[in-house]
Amino acid sequence: MDKLFLIMPAYNEQDNIKRTVKEWYPVVQKTGPDSRLVVVNDGSRDATGDILRELGEQYPQLIPISKENEGHGAALLYGYQFAIQRGADFIFQTDSDGQTLPEEFWPLWGERQKCGLLIGDRTHRQDGFFRIIVTGVLRLLLLAIFGVWVKDPNTPFRLMRAEELKEMLYLIPPKYGLSNVIISVLYTKKGEAIYFPITFRPRQAGTNSINLKKIFGIGGRSLRDFVKIKRSMRNVEWR
Repeated sequence: MDKLFLIMPAYNEQDNIKRTVKEWYPVVQKTGPDSRLVVVNDGSRDATGDILRELGEQYPQLIPISKENEGHGAALLYGYQFAIQRGADFIFQTDSDGQTLPEEFWPLWGERQKCGLLIGDRTHRQDGFFRIIVTGVLRLLLLAIFGVWVKDPNTPFRLMRAEELKEMLYLIPPKYGLSNVIISVLYTKKGEAIYFPITFRPRQAGTNSINLKKIFGIGGRSLRDFVKIKRSMRNVEWR
């Protein structure tokens, strides 16, 4: 039976985390007794950590992890490495703000032998026009630097085979802020990204920690890192 590790980063999600864990926990139950829901608490300053500790006592296949705050991308990399070290066969990632739907996971799971990257396409996004514009600009930037058109590069709804992901992580700088974006680029470059239409709801509660200032800051740093990553990719053979 394939072992799934569901990775979910969380930062200041006290208003969402209990609901989101309750929604997604049945996924790991149904995929098998060795599957795990791993919530990476990225140094939250609210009650997220306390709530997760309580949930850990209630849900035996939940692994709550607390670490210092290093940002969303670093939390993802931490969770991915944790899953690989624990012997995951497949790794699925979504966020803890309740914008994605667990029932839409199953079409990806049913096609998991096609991995590569099975990823959600947020065709009808409900999270605001500004974020749609940011994604559009990011697509153009990736096309200019890497020469690939990535349909939805930062979707927090992706299923990957752990051994394949392991081979790609060494190309990504430690604690990198846009780790999922680079993962999307790498799989697209290999011709192994398959998209599935998904629902993307508004944030269910609480306040988004990413604002315009942070986006521009991440963008500036990421542009420099994109160039470095492109250089490191020159030694990779793409099928």
